[in-house]
Amino acid sequence: MSATRRQLLGRTGALGASIASIAFTGSVSELFAGTAAAAEPDPQPLGQGGYGPLVPDPDGLLDLPEGFRYRVLSREGDELRSGEGKVPSHCDGMAAFPGRSGGRHGRTHLVRNHENRNDAAIRVPAVNGLTYDPMGLGGCTALELDSGNRVLSERVAIAGTAVNCAGGPTPWHTWLTCEETEDRAGTNGYTKDHGFIFEVDPYDPRRTGAVPLTAMGRFQHEAIAVDPRNGVVYETEDAFEKPFGLFYRFRPKKPLGGIGSLRAGGELQALRVPGVPDLSTIQEPGTTFDHVEWVDVPDPLARQTPIRFQDFGPGGITHAQKLEGCYWGGSSVYFVSSFAKSADGSAADHFGQIWRYDPDRRRLTLVIVFGPETDVQLPGESPDNITLAPSGGLMVCEDGNGAQHVFGVTRRGEVYPMARGAQNIGTAEEPEWGEFAGVTFAPDRRTMYVNCYTPGTTFAVTGPWRH
Repeated sequence: MSATRRQLLGRTGALGASIASIAFTGSVSELFAGTAAAAEPDPQPLGQGGYGPLVPDPDGLLDLPEGFRYRVLSREGDELRSGEGKVPSHCDGMAAFPGRSGGRHGRTHLVRNHENRNDAAIRVPAVNGLTYDPMGLGGCTALELDSGNRVLSERVAIAGTAVNCAGGPTPWHTWLTCEETEDRAGTNGYTKDHGFIFEVDPYDPRRTGAVPLTAMGRFQHEAIAVDPRNGVVYETEDAFEKPFGLFYRFRPKKPLGGIGSLRAGGELQALRVPGVPDLSTIQEPGTTFDHVEWVDVPDPLARQTPIRFQDFGPGGITHAQKLEGCYWGGSSVYFVSSFAKSADGSAADHFGQIWRYDPDRRRLTLVIVFGPETDVQLPGESPDNITLAPSGGLMVCEDGNGAQHVFGVTRRGEVYPMARGAQNIGTAEEPEWGEFAGVTFAPDRRTMYVNCYTPGTTFAVTGPWRH
């Protein structure tokens, strides 16, 4: 019987994570193929300890390496600067955008998701013209920061949505926020169907309003990535029960058309790997499938049947558990399966997979596998939100049990702790820490922004970043 993740942690003593390390199978360098990071000279090695050990925060919020500091930008329950209400609960996915021209150099705009279900403590305030369903408690808030990361404005960007988990930026500098639910009108008091993607303008949210992009599908969305060459949008589905989610592509009628262009509709398709109904069964990094297929989704609105249950013909369709992070690099899209558990219904077990799809070759490749056969020393349950770091590596948000971290991964495969949550939301006898989410960097790469999910807190982290 395979060791559980917690058994592995017990053997390695990694829960303290003074220095995090991770042994996995696969090539980290593959994650940067064709990216700007790969084209740059190899940065100065960070060393086994990364930026060094984490220093306990005397204020009990965020532990960082020596020389780094944080600023709390926004905290759940505080008043929004706009006066529209309080900062909502459950800060999740996030992206940073450059300030517009016209004297706004050095400014940064953040769009932040709030993954609120119908029991959230603090809803996203319903604002006229920005609210989809008055009974939906989720949405996004937008912050404008000056060059010193001081908050200039903070306001509602969209409201009345539900379970806004992740999403992704577009080439025209908007945010696509994703609902991780497929609840219908009449469920949980909702007045409209949910499970859609919405476009949010970080500079002027009223330009985008609260319009569901229905052609992009109604399902338990997680994240998106846009092919900047042709505007194709790739989408992950984090379905909670078997059959698990699918990997999609959306081919818009108005590709790269700018704000509002996705409303024109398009074609939604799902990935089929012939002979592979469940990606969890693929355990050998480097495994490649050429000429994978894209199958039209029979009913993107899921009027009667959720998409993952629909009939895709005699070849069926390919599923995967916990499809989460998604980003574009070079000429390929990368997506994450955070874990798979046979106890949940997956065909095999792993603690994380990262896949690469090359649309020019119609080629799918398994890049990295985390456990259970590998000696995983990364605390928690799974890798979640991922972003490129200034050093050319990755920053990975941990989503699991126990202490919660943001980990860095160098291009050489070294893993090091970058941040640790210090806010105990449990008890002294049974401590608990909120997960990290939404890690992203300012356009000048000098500030890392990251959210603590509970209590909802947005941090700006500055220090001696290696570029």
